[in-house]
Amino acid sequence: MYRALYRVWRPQRFDEIVGQQMITQTLKNAIMTHQTSHAYLFTGPRGTGKTSAAKIFAKAINCHHLVDGEPCNECESCQAITKGQMNDVIEIDAASNNGVEEIRDIRDKAKYAPTQADYKVYIIDEVHMLSTGAFNALLKTLEEPPANVIFILATTEPHKIPLTIISRTQRFDFRRITAKDSYERMVYILQQKNVDYDEKALRVIAQAAEGGMRDALSILDQVISFGDNTVTLEDALMVTGSVTKKLLADYVEEVTSHVTKPALETMRQILQEGKDANRFIEDLISYMRDVLLYQQAPEMVDSVAMGEDDQRFADFAKQIDAEVLYQMIKTLNDVQQQMRFTTHPDVYLEVLTVKLSQLETAKPITRTEATAATNPDDPTIQKLAAKVDQLQSELTTLKTTGGSAAVAKPARARSTTGPVVKKVNVSQIYPILGAATKDDLLKVRDVWADLMSILSVTQRALMHVAKPVAASGEGVVVAFDYAFLYQKAIDDQVLMDALGNGLDRLMGQAPKIVCVPKEQWPELRKDYLTTHQPEGAATQQAPQKAPVVDEAEKRFGDLVEVKPD
Repeated sequence: MYRALYRVWRPQRFDEIVGQQMITQTLKNAIMTHQTSHAYLFTGPRGTGKTSAAKIFAKAINCHHLVDGEPCNECESCQAITKGQMNDVIEIDAASNNGVEEIRDIRDKAKYAPTQADYKVYIIDEVHMLSTGAFNALLKTLEEPPANVIFILATTEPHKIPLTIISRTQRFDFRRITAKDSYERMVYILQQKNVDYDEKALRVIAQAAEGGMRDALSILDQVISFGDNTVTLEDALMVTGSVTKKLLADYVEEVTSHVTKPALETMRQILQEGKDANRFIEDLISYMRDVLLYQQAPEMVDSVAMGEDDQRFADFAKQIDAEVLYQMIKTLNDVQQQMRFTTHPDVYLEVLTVKLSQLETAKPITRTEATAATNPDDPTIQKLAAKVDQLQSELTTLKTTGGSAAVAKPARARSTTGPVVKKVNVSQIYPILGAATKDDLLKVRDVWADLMSILSVTQRALMHVAKPVAASGEGVVVAFDYAFLYQKAIDDQVLMDALGNGLDRLMGQAPKIVCVPKEQWPELRKDYLTTHQPEGAATQQAPQKAPVVDEAEKRFGDLVEVKPD
């Protein structure tokens, strides 16, 4: 009977787990030094090795012939666990066993000593599916664990697990497997099986797997069957519904150059080849993300992501503005949501193409245009310079006639002409500002970089333009450079939960996170200080520092800038 590749090549040693070297080395060291915990939490996307690592850990902790922390896979205990015949290693699917009674049954049986192995190991998969009552029953067991019992909880959605459970476990976050690691693993497997393959086909499969090794092997299995025991680029594109990097590059360059007709023709060519519309959107978003990453850190983008023409990718990344990419990704996300229930995706893709081609800032600025824009002899530059001189003259006149207050209103009016975003809830911000201190802000800033490393790549890209600007013991105010990213963040409950859980891990507390657009933050801070001045501050006439300034510096530290009237 034929067995799927991901089952045949399932890791049996820590060293065989792809892309999780830090986690596997930590687990091996803990086993070798006898410093294992009574409970572990393995989190991460699907197909990244969580359950495999749990089973290998169960083998290693019970193996009497360890070699550098690795199970021997030859003794009676190792083979019984590999075959699923060890009574003391119990694997439970929380999706179908999520009630209180099932967890109470585990709690009662855990009290009994193991019968065959040294340790009784419970592996609870998809643990986030447990009910509230089941979590409470499990919590009691984790608080007072029986001797020689180890719990390994695995989940793809850690934000759904109560913090009381997380705090009683050692947490390991399995990251998405890079396309490069997936590619190298598939090359190794195909060489072992003596199967002919096209390197470009494996690149397509590695990208389509989206960080899951199991998904990559499942797709590879399909391609091998489709291609009669060979792996070709044509078959890989057909099975995955993916678009070649060349067509993606053509399409992106056309829409960013405002040439709508060629872009529509490229898009129709993609659909005529039978490509999946949703996969096309995913590929576009992935391509934009890779360009953004390349602009910030080229070493983070490998050749698998760039495609066949590395130089073309690099040239495009150098000339496109990051702001354009942000707008395009936002538009793609919106269309992706709208396409979920449609039966005519081609219509949405045509509208998308026109919309991307007509973005105001979509056209890349060439070196020639940039030079012309900075030419002092250009008539436009001269007109702007004359206008600036006129405005400066009017401002001087207003100041001398005491009319400085009159110029404040237009500035406020202009600020409302930007993109419409949700109004900031001051009732959430003011309590934080009321108890804010400089020390609390410094504590958050100290762990901010570590917090970012905990997030997923997509979440990290969103939070890259945000930073904490005020903090108290109960909350943190985070300012976003761009209003539309602020909007996206406050609508993303998964991100907010991830930030809260991350701060809880790093600081021992889970403060409330409130987001604000950066452009509104000075006004919000000023309004708060104006309406919450210490008594007597309004009547202070002496030239020394006003009490409201002292209060502001106490709460916000070096963020405060004092300007004369």
